[in-house]
Amino acid sequence: MPQTLLDLLRSCSAVDCDTLDAEVAKSLGPFVDCTSNQAIAYGELSKKNSDGNLKYQQLILDSLAYAKSNASDFPEVNVVELAVEVATIKLAHLVAPYVTGYLHIQANPKYCYDKGLLIQNSRRIAILSGRLNPDLGLQNICIKILATWEGLQACAELQKQGIFTLATSIVSLQQAALAASVGCAYMAPYINELRVHFDESYVDEDKLMAIPGQIRRLYEKNGSKTVITVASLTSITEIMQLAGSDHITISPPLLAQLSQTPADSFDKADVGSVFEKSRKAEGDSVDSIETEAAWRYAFSRDDNGEREVKMVRAINIFCNKQNDLEDLVRLCMSG
Repeated sequence: MPQTLLDLLRSCSAVDCDTLDAEVAKSLGPFVDCTSNQAIAYGELSKKNSDGNLKYQQLILDSLAYAKSNASDFPEVNVVELAVEVATIKLAHLVAPYVTGYLHIQANPKYCYDKGLLIQNSRRIAILSGRLNPDLGLQNICIKILATWEGLQACAELQKQGIFTLATSIVSLQQAALAASVGCAYMAPYINELRVHFDESYVDEDKLMAIPGQIRRLYEKNGSKTVITVASLTSITEIMQLAGSDHITISPPLLAQLSQTPADSFDKADVGSVFEKSRKAEGDSVDSIETEAAWRYAFSRDDNGEREVKMVRAINIFCNKQNDLEDLVRLCMSG
């Protein structure tokens, strides 16, 4: 019998840790996958010790030294950006002993509208991971790519090259359908707008609780094998109502709550209720995704443009965090 809600959830879904904090993964794992992004990487790398010094200062300096000494192998990128990638990969490698599946590392969000740069960036991440630890190469890495048109076309090429991809920041069925069509290994629907995690005064009044069930019906209808990883959650109630998703990725505070809450404290009828309701609903359809123009139009019209707004805001947050990461590396360079 499951003792905690985390135990119960693990009996329903593959549970991933949405963190690059190896101590969290160690204490509450093992997990299936580890997911990350620029915000998570910055949140971890900017942590300070009790003496006020950066906890990971040596890791950042080592990453910078590696970037400088290997810069000639990656002439397409500057040393600071390369050091950010190396540092993020090093953090993910610290979590690796506590996961049984993939380490998900997000491509640079500044490239989200450039297919070529996304492919180049993704291949570089995979190469760097294998060089930094030969036991954590291509077979252990999945690249997260923002689900723009260009991003999803990059996913198609990367999958053909043997690099697994996850289409992230999914907020519409148009994105979900295209992610499956191009062959993404994973896709991540955001239940809450990303902004909720950075603005304490903001509450998402338009939670997308129904979208994972809609996507599952669509994928079952089309025979898609793309894995659904539910993301951007704000409460253990949301999590338990979404139990039964293929994967569900969870932040450290919510993982702690789940691990401390008795399994019998949650209404059994509400466990996985989102998917139970979805099974009783009518099938979903999406507008044509046969051409770029048709897809862009359909996405821009979804919910009178509100879904695209959510996506654009997410892109901006991730780009800001990429800038923060680069500034952190520069700070260590000058220190």
